[in-house]
Amino acid sequence: MTVLNSVVARAADSDLTLAAAPRSVLAADGSVNFGKYAGPLTQIDWRGLAAPHQRSRLWQHFHHKHWQYVALATDDIFCGIAIVDVGWTNTAFAYAFDRRAQRMLASFSRDGLPGLSATLNTHPADGAASSFRFLNNRIDYRHLAASETYQLTLQCGDFAIDASFDARTAAPFLSAIGPVQGGNVHATVKSAGLPLRGSVQIKGREFALDGGIASFDHSNGFLARETAWRWASAHNLELGFNLQAGYFGDNENALWLDGQLISLGAAHFEFDAKQPLLPWHIYTEDGLLDLQFQPEGCRSENKNLLIAASRYLQPIGTFSGWVKAGKDAPRRPIANLVGVTEDHFSRW
Repeated sequence: MTVLNSVVARAADSDLTLAAAPRSVLAADGSVNFGKYAGPLTQIDWRGLAAPHQRSRLWQHFHHKHWQYVALATDDIFCGIAIVDVGWTNTAFAYAFDRRAQRMLASFSRDGLPGLSATLNTHPADGAASSFRFLNNRIDYRHLAASETYQLTLQCGDFAIDASFDARTAAPFLSAIGPVQGGNVHATVKSAGLPLRGSVQIKGREFALDGGIASFDHSNGFLARETAWRWASAHNLELGFNLQAGYFGDNENALWLDGQLISLGAAHFEFDAKQPLLPWHIYTEDGLLDLQFQPEGCRSENKNLLIAASRYLQPIGTFSGWVKAGKDAPRRPIANLVGVTEDHFSRW
């Protein structure tokens, strides 16, 4: 991993300093290494989890949720790709949104065969490898150690992606390990903005990804039967943020600013759930972030499988407003930073 991803991140205020991430979510005695850290975890492997968080194998099987999400953003196009293993089944989705025409160009969503279609390993950054296969549809994501890059390839009908993103000069990744509402324990690794190269092809039309920004989210833990969250994420090479309100509290709330990784407090999302394409107001209780989000379009999907259900809404758009590196630091303006918000409920 690069030097920038292995150092401790220093913020303007000492109480916002994040310690370097441990290698694993568990200590040698099986206790959990709870905390918000700078740099990636080497592994998210819950085997050996000790009391009071230890549960039966059957309970773990039905509550274990593991996903890999990737965002690819340019001035012209935004793509979101996910592979999700919910224990008793799995699924994947991918979409491409035309930002200039403000319309969806391609959308793939498929439930897979339990234990067969989706594969995600325990390495969230170095050594990461995830894949989804169903009939002639395939999604492959992996870390290439020799070049310190991540590679994403997708072929789903007439929708194809060939993308790579470079971690060599990236700001520190965020790692968070914490308890969850109504569940047990959870961990996530989020990347900063990464330089992007490659292309997207849709029905014979090609979009260049060169000069764009990639980011990823690798999450793995034991969640409640009913889980809900709101989320926001946006990045360029100088700044970015990750915000969540819901099952994981403020464990993963963070700001990237000029190579620094800064802890953020609880996030609030103000929007009209019935009209999600109206502007959103998002801010943190610590006074370090205050943003308006202007949606350009939205991917939504509702599923009702009797024993399970989900309501998923992910608007794509731009953020404007300001962030601060610390309580006494000056405001840094943000204008038209492309990213997403999300309003999600799952009964799984």
